[in-house]
Amino acid sequence: MSDSDAPRFTDKRAAARMGEDDVDTAPPEAEAPAPEEAPVAGLQEQLEAALAQAERFEANWKRAAADHANYKRRVEQERSEQARLAGAALVINLLPIRDDFGRAVETLDSTLAGLNWVQGVLAIERKLGGLLESMGVTEVPAEGETFDPTQHEAVGRAPGPENVCLHVVQKGYALSGAVIRPAMVIVGEGGEAEAGEPTESEDEGD
Repeated sequence: MSDSDAPRFTDKRAAARMGEDDVDTAPPEAEAPAPEEAPVAGLQEQLEAALAQAERFEANWKRAAADHANYKRRVEQERSEQARLAGAALVINLLPIRDDFGRAVETLDSTLAGLNWVQGVLAIERKLGGLLESMGVTEVPAEGETFDPTQHEAVGRAPGPENVCLHVVQKGYALSGAVIRPAMVIVGEGGEAEAGEPTESEDEGD
């Protein structure tokens, strides 16, 4: 009997172990490929575009806010200017009345000072002066001051210190520091004896 014809006795447990070894030594199966991701460069471009758009929106918002603030400030300035002009117009219309009361008081006979109607006139003159003062009206300094064309109006000249207001013909007034009516004045034209030179009275005394 040849070896090939000899009966083979198979160990079932050994065969089972051999089968397990075959399973363990089998090469691992390849994993399924992951889905393709979006290109990083494309995402970067989208991000930069979004940031640029946000910057434009922010710049437009800031510009609109600045324009609105400027508009509000301009409206407030216009309202303030209109109120100032309205107040100036009212004051200018009241000044001639103030002048009339002033002249009446200056020429008032002292013998009439105790009469009731005179006291009434004086009270009105004081109230009018207080009203103008409360509105920011002040008298322009004139007599004895150096002539200033922005505050004074020369209506005549007379011998005296050169370029000095010698006499006030009509009072001037300012509203909140701005002259609304210049003072009408007589201005000195010089002609006085220079310092150190003898005057006519001194010559006669010698």
